[in-house]
Amino acid sequence: MTSHLMRPLWLAVVLTAFCAAAGEAQPKVRRLSEQDLVDMLQGASIQASRANNTETMVQRLKAALAGRRLTMIAVEDVPDDWTIVSGGGIGGGGAWEYVRERTAKQQLPTIPNAQSQALKALSTHIGRPFNAVIRVEAAGAALTAMLVAAELGVPMVDACMSARARPEVQQSIPWINGISAAPMALVSRWGDEVVIDKTADDYRMEDLGRAVAVASGGGASAALSMSAQELKRGVIRGSLTEALTLGRAVRQAREQGRDPVDALVKAAGGFKLFQGMVTKADMKGDRGFTWWDVELAGTGPYRGHTYTIFVKNENIVTWLDGKPDAMSPDFIQNINPKTGDSTVAKQLGGYEVGQEVAIIGWPSSPMWRTPKGIEVFGPRHFGFDFDYVPIEQLQKARTSAR
Repeated sequence: MTSHLMRPLWLAVVLTAFCAAAGEAQPKVRRLSEQDLVDMLQGASIQASRANNTETMVQRLKAALAGRRLTMIAVEDVPDDWTIVSGGGIGGGGAWEYVRERTAKQQLPTIPNAQSQALKALSTHIGRPFNAVIRVEAAGAALTAMLVAAELGVPMVDACMSARARPEVQQSIPWINGISAAPMALVSRWGDEVVIDKTADDYRMEDLGRAVAVASGGGASAALSMSAQELKRGVIRGSLTEALTLGRAVRQAREQGRDPVDALVKAAGGFKLFQGMVTKADMKGDRGFTWWDVELAGTGPYRGHTYTIFVKNENIVTWLDGKPDAMSPDFIQNINPKTGDSTVAKQLGGYEVGQEVAIIGWPSSPMWRTPKGIEVFGPRHFGFDFDYVPIEQLQKARTSAR
């Protein structure tokens, strides 16, 4: 095949030879049907805690796979000598506009697949092939994980480095468990290649990676890896299965004429927080991020109430009539009330004025609720002068106050 997804066959060939030389039995994997993958992408959009375009992701996946199937492997089944890779992007809200203007005047050619180049650069740097792929976060990174797995001919690990989407590099389960994101390979749309071999910590990896993205007109493709031993102590297990379950629940509810939002809340073990029309959606791009100040006016049973949302790429904190109602690292998702899918917006993490939105939420993994997890992803990290309160406690207090 001539698809760009098949170009880095050097990795697949090396992997095949490696496994044959080792003489090892193939580990247990689960084959995923096209419907599984579609449902998984739907669920990944929901896990994201921000607006997302599921339909576009599904179209890209189907075009890339051309009838082939992917496989998934449980964390406990990953052989101890494997190296696992993740691919994704670092955004650059507030990108250097003069870079965009100058490169346009130069007619500087772009490369067809920066992600593939980032994978190759990292593999060359560490001197090892990749045996499996792990999702770095939800949303578009789920599609990236599928495309990378197809490209390399390796399974996806049923796990995630964050379980949801998050704005900053250090907001990851590996980092709060002492596993560095370094080395990381970054490639711009023009083929500029940067390998960050060592950093003081993952806060510095965030600083340096974000700087590359901002200087690259708004984003860069990234690749990072971990050993099987690191995988088994530093990720949230079952995240792809959760995405599959959520996506399937929404799809089946629509097919059966049931309320997809109710089905989603039940499948997630969460809460319907609000429903209303977007009356304010102020956005700015700054320091490599997209920030939103959002307000909703309640509809139906929520009429007469106001919901406010602080967004830094993703939904971070919400308030009901001025009182905190949910906060990261718990999941806060903006949902289309008619479809149960995440809403669609023109800008990252965005809301559109006049759009009706259902807000749902559910508890994060206990791994996020550790002191270190709250330090990097709780409300004080984002500048708020209050402590993290689990969503189930906030909702219990809300119910008691009625």
